[in-house]
Amino acid sequence: MPPLSKITCVEDLRLLAKRRVPRMFYDYADSGSWSEGTYHANQSDLQRILLRQRVAVNMEGRSTAAAMIGQPQTMPVALAPTGLTGMQHADGEILAARAAKAFGVPFTLSTMSICSIEDVAKHAGPGFWFQLYVMRDRDFIERLIDRAKAAGCGALMITLDLQILGQRHKDIKNGLSTPPKPTLANLINLATKPRWCLNMLGTPRRRFGNIHGHVKGVTDMGDLSAWTAAQFDPRLSWDDVQWIKRRWGGKIIVKGIMEPEDARLAVESGADALIVSNHGGRQLDGAPSAIAALPAIVDAVGAQIEVHMDGGIRSGQDVLKAWALGARGTYIGRAFLYGLGASGEAGVTKVLEIIRNELDLTMAFCGHTRLDTVGRDILRAQTYPTA
Repeated sequence: MPPLSKITCVEDLRLLAKRRVPRMFYDYADSGSWSEGTYHANQSDLQRILLRQRVAVNMEGRSTAAAMIGQPQTMPVALAPTGLTGMQHADGEILAARAAKAFGVPFTLSTMSICSIEDVAKHAGPGFWFQLYVMRDRDFIERLIDRAKAAGCGALMITLDLQILGQRHKDIKNGLSTPPKPTLANLINLATKPRWCLNMLGTPRRRFGNIHGHVKGVTDMGDLSAWTAAQFDPRLSWDDVQWIKRRWGGKIIVKGIMEPEDARLAVESGADALIVSNHGGRQLDGAPSAIAALPAIVDAVGAQIEVHMDGGIRSGQDVLKAWALGARGTYIGRAFLYGLGASGEAGVTKVLEIIRNELDLTMAFCGHTRLDTVGRDILRAQTYPTA
């Protein structure tokens, strides 16, 4: 296996993670819903966008620095909230938060994390954000918000596109559970992942840390799984967003916006930022790619609210293309999970280094030394998709 010094792109880390992470957890990260058409479009639409190369421009003194929701950072990239991160690698959320802190970018913890808010807070930096799934048990949600506040989270991200769960064929076929059920197929697969097994034996964190022990009536993983399936609230509305904003009292980011109408409602809700996102192609298959939806949303509300984007970003070039189309922040989910699964904290750091280097070089080739001078003119207009 190549040392990290020989890894040159995120794809190298994906292939390594596929060898090291148990199948059900690798598939959980690297799959979409139904035919996976939207999942693949997120990446392929970004790849089809062509850049305009400029020459004989002074390229000294380049900087990828930016800010998201007023927080300065090394580049306009944050680690996205991803469920079951601690099953890609033992203590995965803690390791990813440490890598993000050292690199100077935000880390967003999922409600459905393995490591708890309190555990991650001990290792996270000032860019520690918390992502909230809205559930029927409002008392639990209030306590979860208060826990995030007590842990010093600098922003609350509300996911709006998972009121019901998309049909994810691989998860169903794999019998996804945490920890893995001791079936013959799982035991055979785990036997081929000795590094993962050894790391997991060394940690007590193998359940949903934000939920287990905090919800009445949940005593084992079977009960927890049933509770989770029943608790995502299909009645979620913009009134709930405003209620959460009042309860939180700080910066609010809403995630899952794909249409200008919903973007305008996000503005009216008082959110500080919105994320153009189709949940990585894991919810409505047949929806457009995130990058295709981005320009119309920026045109509709970009002067009123900070617009971010996630979905399909695997390189610094992807970050620059999203920035050029108006996103003032981007998120990597699968990309950092590949690094984590491949090599723990060092793998996440490697992903961030790769993306920053690619962003820096691509910006230079396009004739810019700072992101604040980059606009749509660096793209060949006929090559970027529109929804």
